[in-house]
Amino acid sequence: MTQTLTKPVTYEEFIEWYPNDGKQYELHDGVIVEMAPPTGDHEKVVGFLARKITIEYDRMDLPYTIPKTAFVRTPSALSVYSPDVLLLNLDNLDNFDSEPLWKKESTVTDAASVPLVVEVVSTNWRDDYHKKFADYEEMGIPEFWIADYRGLGGKKFIGDPKQPTFSVCQLIGDEYQVTKFTGNDLIISPTFPQLKLTAQQVFNASLPR
Repeated sequence: MTQTLTKPVTYEEFIEWYPNDGKQYELHDGVIVEMAPPTGDHEKVVGFLARKITIEYDRMDLPYTIPKTAFVRTPSALSVYSPDVLLLNLDNLDNFDSEPLWKKESTVTDAASVPLVVEVVSTNWRDDYHKKFADYEEMGIPEFWIADYRGLGGKKFIGDPKQPTFSVCQLIGDEYQVTKFTGNDLIISPTFPQLKLTAQQVFNASLPR
């Protein structure tokens, strides 16, 4: 559901409006967007990646956490996202100067709070490959994973013929450098250099056991 409005909704208006109706909403360039309910396969991939990431940061004894629900506000303050997996640095969250919105509104605005963000692609794939890619890049989030387990993205993103693709976007300077992984390729992550995970293992997470 997209609300038709005469003027952009601000971050403050979005947070004040946000209903407790069991649905998920994001703010895209000042427009409130109701997110489609996720499929079971989508949530299996999300859960699998969250588990693998948790194992790694726990093994490395890093001060990280993955919240159940939290928002990322972009520099323009006109877009607010709730990523599929949001890895947060606890040390930065307690700094009110860096994250003044965190304690009351579970919202982060500082890239230093977000070592890694993950989006699992669904039918609205353009949001992940275009809009969120650009906004996470502008925010300065150092690493962004795009898990396209169904091969839904455009051909310029995942090749022709299209196939399931796992993209790791690493911030180099102020731009993302994208590395694509398919099949039994071992995923290379700057945040977790010892991660032992193939693209196919991620894709298989959606399949029946």
